[in-house]
Amino acid sequence: MQATEKTGRVTYWGTGRRKTAIARVRLVPGTGKLVINGKPGDLYLQFNPGYLAVAKAPLETLGLENEYDVLVNAHGGGLTGQADSIKLGVARALCQLDPDNRKPLKVEGYLTRDPRSVERKKYGLHKARKAPQYSKR
Repeated sequence: MQATEKTGRVTYWGTGRRKTAIARVRLVPGTGKLVINGKPGDLYLQFNPGYLAVAKAPLETLGLENEYDVLVNAHGGGLTGQADSIKLGVARALCQLDPDNRKPLKVEGYLTRDPRSVERKKYGLHKARKAPQYSKR
C-alpha cells in the first residue's frame, strides 16, 4: 500500500514474517539508511555482516541501496528470523514501488515466505521428536 506522509514523501509498505518474527517495513526516498525499532540497523543487528547483507539483499539486487531509507518495526523471534522477515518485507515493498521489480526478486527467491517453524512438543516425549531412553531390561 502506498501512502503519503505529512512531509509529502511517498511511502511504500511491506510486511515480512519468518518463524515467530514479524517486520513491518517502510520504504521512504532517502540515502540508504536502515533503521530498526528506532536504532541504526547495524547496531540493532549487532554489526553482523551476514544479517545486514540479508536485510539489504533485495535493494542490492535492484541497485537501489542508496535510493531509499528502510524503516522497520520488528518484533518476535531472534535476530535471524527478524533479518529474514525484513528481507521479505523489503521485497514486498519494492514490488509496490514498481511491478517490474517482481520478476528479478522472484528469481532470487526474495518473495517466497519460508514456511518452516518450530514443531510442537508431543506428550510422552521430551521434545517434539526426542523420546525417553529405551531400556530393554
